[in-house]
Amino acid sequence: MSGLHRSSSAPSKNGLPPQELLDDLCSRFVLNVPKEDQQSFERILFLVEYAHWFYEDNSVEKNPSLKSFTLKEFTSLMFNSCDVLKPYVPHIDDIFKDFTSYKVRVPVTGAIILDETFERCLLVKGWKGSSWSFPRGKKNKDEEDHTCAVREVLEETGFDVSKLLQKDEFLEMTFGQQRVRLYIIAGVKEDTSFAPQTKKEISEIAWQRLDELQPASNDVISRGMTGLKLYMVSPFLTSLRSWISAHQPPVAPRLDRPSRGKSVWNAKNSSTGSSSVLTEIQLNKPAADAHPPDTGPGKSFRNFRFDTASIYRAMEAGFSS
Repeated sequence: MSGLHRSSSAPSKNGLPPQELLDDLCSRFVLNVPKEDQQSFERILFLVEYAHWFYEDNSVEKNPSLKSFTLKEFTSLMFNSCDVLKPYVPHIDDIFKDFTSYKVRVPVTGAIILDETFERCLLVKGWKGSSWSFPRGKKNKDEEDHTCAVREVLEETGFDVSKLLQKDEFLEMTFGQQRVRLYIIAGVKEDTSFAPQTKKEISEIAWQRLDELQPASNDVISRGMTGLKLYMVSPFLTSLRSWISAHQPPVAPRLDRPSRGKSVWNAKNSSTGSSSVLTEIQLNKPAADAHPPDTGPGKSFRNFRFDTASIYRAMEAGFSS
């Protein structure tokens, strides 16, 4: 990584981004942020993660000759290229490990979206994995639970639940050190148009029948009756069925409804990411998925305080050049 200092704006033959692009990412996402976001490695790594998303969704998208990186690879690239981060390159493995541990303690919120008969719920499948889950995501700093749920559902499905969400209608569980709250959004029309607003995060959105999701156990990672791989779904099903039994659906269940899940958006069938495509789901393809990251608490650099003086010097030098 030490040989990445290039003045050319074109990518190298091996696809590495030019120094000009890396400098822009460092300036945009690391240097020019509020002071409180520069006080710990956890916050710095979140900023690097934002830079990674921007790089993958914009730079690589516009220039396919650029190489795509994992977050860990991109973090190493940024630390080796950004002057204020270079002094901490020798400790990057510990820094990244602590960040991974920290992320699994950030609260998560989302929604369980039910159709008008309460027979189906909306699940999303990640871009790279094979697991299906309720649309949900991690809270931002100082963000309220219901605000996070609205934002994450909109990003992952394109559906605005803000007018349907009731703050006291939710299910909540804790997994390890992570709290997960899912608001119940009931009575959504089956023909509602869904499409993710973020790139390369969701590969498919589908209505799944609840009676086919019941697994043999309530494990975080499980399989439904048809073999569908589920992540953070099974532990909520018992409470969800109790909620449904206490509420009347807007539309009575129909005996002639299809018994299989129905896809309402699929990245492979959508060139723009905004169309709604109805296809039958393939439910009999078991595939391996990555296990959740280690939930053990981080130890190194927990009391780290960022050297803001060097940041300001670098910013002043950049502005004066």
